[in-house]
Amino acid sequence: MAESDEFGNDLEDFVRRVAELRAARGLPQDEQQTLLDAALFELQHVAETLWPKFERLAGHGPARAVADRTELQLLRALFQRLPLPVALIGGDTVVRRMNLAATDLTGVRAGFAAGRPLSGLLRPGDRGALRSQAAAVARGEGPRSLRVHLQKRPDETLRATLTALRPPNEPQPAVLMILQSDTVPAPDRTGTGIGAGPSGERGPGQGTIGTRLRRATAPDLAEAAGHAAQMDLLDAMTTALLRAPSGDPEAALGAAAAVLASHGADWVVADLVTGAGLRRTAVLGSAGEEADALAARISAQDPADCPLVVESAAEGSSVLQVRPEDLDSFGRDRAGDSVLVQADVTSLMCVALRAPAEGPPAGEGGEETGPVLGVVSLFRSGGTPAFSMAQARAVHVVSRHVALAMRLSA
Repeated sequence: MAESDEFGNDLEDFVRRVAELRAARGLPQDEQQTLLDAALFELQHVAETLWPKFERLAGHGPARAVADRTELQLLRALFQRLPLPVALIGGDTVVRRMNLAATDLTGVRAGFAAGRPLSGLLRPGDRGALRSQAAAVARGEGPRSLRVHLQKRPDETLRATLTALRPPNEPQPAVLMILQSDTVPAPDRTGTGIGAGPSGERGPGQGTIGTRLRRATAPDLAEAAGHAAQMDLLDAMTTALLRAPSGDPEAALGAAAAVLASHGADWVVADLVTGAGLRRTAVLGSAGEEADALAARISAQDPADCPLVVESAAEGSSVLQVRPEDLDSFGRDRAGDSVLVQADVTSLMCVALRAPAEGPPAGEGGEETGPVLGVVSLFRSGGTPAFSMAQARAVHVVSRHVALAMRLSA
């Protein structure tokens, strides 16, 4: 490989010198003797140096190619089987490759992660730091190390070590990132059974550096549990809407927000559409002084400054985002701080409350062609699993029920 690189450099220099000689052909005749001597020297250099090198490389080409291919396969196998979570990223943190330990740690398949920024898997507060450090390493400013937190495991601190690497046949330098646990893993809050056991012992298949090999949940059991949760949501929503005071759309919206807050959402924000525009009517979150203070800041926010809410109210559409990239998509509070960052949002839904138009349905099942009566936004934070498509569908269904109750109350 070194000999071929050297030959390539010599050939580039030769081509450059020939171009300079051609450019000097316009000199007077009495000055061209020097150019002729230089041209003869270049021909001698080709015959005595470059051509023998080319023949030598051409003769060893097939064997060298096989050896390089074998070595590349070995390196790939080593990369994938390393017990440490390792990822090859660019200076902008876009993933090029991830090994098996890294996919297990992050919970994201390598094929899905490739081409996407790795910073999107981190808590919002850690993304900027990783981007800055990765860019510095890619510029050749030396290895870096920092502490980060995954969105799905906010209580577990990871040590990210970054070093520069130039892969063969790639023009841009890459950054090799190694993740290691920086703290003792805490019990998982999501109830999935992942983490240390009650006695502090690790469960089967868990590593010693923060990576954990999980047993796949039985599909039938997961589907049954998800279906039961959706039925609980439908039952609770129906009961709450029937009990809500008649003639008060805001009361129906508040009752619906309370049900959603108790069925899988860490934060629920309800906005009512009025003749004067959007008006925030409810903000429900977790208990605690910090949560209460954040709820007060979100309540004081003008819904017109929330791009997602404005878009849903204007178009009557619903939005589901996992690891939202635009941290200003839900606006900022009066102090200028991002709401999504303060709430540590890992996934969100923004659902327009739009009832079917009165009269015969325009399509099968009735299409939501009536006016938008409100917008409900749901957040999940920290280590809570992201909203799934099935959960988004369930919320979309109950949103029609809420809109119907609001329209009847109005």
